[in-house]
Amino acid sequence: MIRQFYLVILLLLAGCQQGATKVGNTAAPAAETLPSGETDTQLKVNQESLLRGATEDVRLDAATVMLFSDSTRARQVLIDTLKQSENKQARMAVCRALTVSRETRRPIRNKNDFIEPLANVLKTEEGNPAKFAAEALLIFDYDAIANVLEPMAKDESMPVKARLNAIYAMKMQLDIKAVTRIAELVEDKDKQVSAAAGDALRSLGVPVSRDARRRAQILSELRTRGMERFQRDWLVRQESRVNELEKERDQWRKLYLGSLDKIYEGLGEEGQRGKLLIEQLNNSESMIRLWALDKVSQWRIGTQSKLPAELGPVLVKLVSSDNRDVRLATAKLLSLTGELSSAERLAEQFKVEQDEEVKTELFVALGAACHYAIVPTSGGQLSPELRKQTLEWAAGYLSDEDAKKAHRGAEVIRKLIEPGGLTEDDAARYMDMLVERYSRDKQKGNSVLRGDLLGTMARLCGQNIYKPESAKRFAGLFEQALSDESDLVREAAVDGLICVDRPRALKLLAKDFVNDRSQIVRDRVMELAGEVGGKDDLAWLWDKLGANSEGKTAWQAMLKIFNNCDVNVIEDWIGRFNSQAGKGKLSDEQYVAFFELAERKAVAENKAEMVRATKEKLAQLYAKAGQFEQAAEYLGKLRGLAKTAEQKEAILGQLVDVYLRWPRVEAATQLIGNCLLEKDLGNDSAVIRSIDAFLDNPSEGSDPNVVVKSLRRIKSADQRPLWHQHLARWSKRFGSAKEAEDPNGGG
Repeated sequence: MIRQFYLVILLLLAGCQQGATKVGNTAAPAAETLPSGETDTQLKVNQESLLRGATEDVRLDAATVMLFSDSTRARQVLIDTLKQSENKQARMAVCRALTVSRETRRPIRNKNDFIEPLANVLKTEEGNPAKFAAEALLIFDYDAIANVLEPMAKDESMPVKARLNAIYAMKMQLDIKAVTRIAELVEDKDKQVSAAAGDALRSLGVPVSRDARRRAQILSELRTRGMERFQRDWLVRQESRVNELEKERDQWRKLYLGSLDKIYEGLGEEGQRGKLLIEQLNNSESMIRLWALDKVSQWRIGTQSKLPAELGPVLVKLVSSDNRDVRLATAKLLSLTGELSSAERLAEQFKVEQDEEVKTELFVALGAACHYAIVPTSGGQLSPELRKQTLEWAAGYLSDEDAKKAHRGAEVIRKLIEPGGLTEDDAARYMDMLVERYSRDKQKGNSVLRGDLLGTMARLCGQNIYKPESAKRFAGLFEQALSDESDLVREAAVDGLICVDRPRALKLLAKDFVNDRSQIVRDRVMELAGEVGGKDDLAWLWDKLGANSEGKTAWQAMLKIFNNCDVNVIEDWIGRFNSQAGKGKLSDEQYVAFFELAERKAVAENKAEMVRATKEKLAQLYAKAGQFEQAAEYLGKLRGLAKTAEQKEAILGQLVDVYLRWPRVEAATQLIGNCLLEKDLGNDSAVIRSIDAFLDNPSEGSDPNVVVKSLRRIKSADQRPLWHQHLARWSKRFGSAKEAEDPNGGG
């Protein structure tokens, strides 16, 4: 196990991660053990595949079959192949087959026959062929190959590449005896050999020294520690080094992606961003493609705008990427953007996809693409065969034991039914599948899936060609589900009943579900009442006013109903709002909305008294809310409607108060001056009471001194003694002593 892990780590550090993964993940084929009487035809086929196979996998499979064959002739083919320097690919395939045998722990008969041929590869090759041969030698203990590797490494007459290959093979053995021999080569006359020996020792965590005594001490310490301790320490060091490299890689990756982010955000035009994304989606690095896919997803979700047309073909191509995460991200993105012509490509990949999560997302994306293609307004096209095939796949998902898969199957069925184009029998068959699956899970108690399935049925009962057939099949299920203990199920059932028949649904739901424990259900019923309800629904909605969780929804529903009621109903409710029971039920804004509606109704029906009452109430509400311009406007209208002097003076007092608090002090003083032209203002005057009330409790930001100074500037006749008394009182309170003696300021 230590040697296996060593091999993977060493290849990673050498920059051959891809090769290591291939070796580590290639399972030995389930090859039959060829009988001793193997036919020439079988052997020729295997030999041909090994020597001239089109791919690495084909060559590896052929080498593996012959390696584990009982045939001596098959074994000889492998040995002869290792001796042939002309066919490097075949040589490497044999080496890899030997490596796989070590990892799968399958025994090899007479494996010593391979020592000399593998050593020959080390003598004649360099690069990957030599490395694969060194890895293949790991099927032997070092003692079995020491008499081959050590002389090769020491022999100065050997080609340098052969000596370097031998050092590499010895290093991989992780044996103290091999380390000892490598240490002796540190002082070799050939600089390349000396450097390679030093590098090999350092990679194993062994100190390098040219001093013979120091080197002997180091080797003695290694022998004292023992081989197992040496290997364990080396493994710990390599794990630490791998972790460091991974951290460094992640840091550079973060910096690079951060730079891409800045470049992308700096591009203001969508066209420029699209070009950058296309470029990165075509990048060979999966990390970069995933970054680009994330940006495309943000673009699609964040703006709801169509993607650039040039992006479409690039995205569709990525569903068959060799990287699993890229395929998954692409499928999820395509499920959001069905407008791309991707159905055919998605279906092809769906058929061959092996990863279950990716396959499911491809299916969801395929459903979206098919739906878009068959919607009449899309201008797309979908073959009847692919639509039928996708529906059958959806039926398979619907019947799956996995609730999430079943829900996705149901949703794809809905998407392919809604646009029409199916025969009534076909549409009915798939609807019946939904009913059957719902009934099946009703017995199992899977409330989440039942709610999801009812939600799918509810959408089918919306505006689509098959609404009558859908309603006929699902309405009964919706009514039955109202008694379900699960909130999710009841919520979906309510949606379904509303889609089938809104007036009938309200009649049924208002009876028993206005106080359901699910707020979603309560909100749905209140919203439905606002859409199709009448005056009889106002009473139970009134009871919900003031509740933090649902008062706003109830009030919106009541306003909609009031808007459809006659003026007599409105007039009746005015009394209720003004009663003691109505206090605290509504906010000022809600009162304003109602009385504005009531005013419009009263004006339309020419109900003079109701018009006056609503205007008066609105003036009060606007003033209270600080909307002084609207308050002044309504008070002006009321003054025009006043029939008696007392009514006019009362309204005048309110108007003065509004002007002072607005503040529109000049308008207030002008209004008061006009009033003084008609008569004096005593203690019983509404105008005087308004001025006193303001000075006692001025609005925030108002200055009573400014108001009093403005009042003193009113030109009043001597015959207004009562006004002079009030003016002197206000001046004494807010002005100087001199001003109090002459409140008119000498005027």
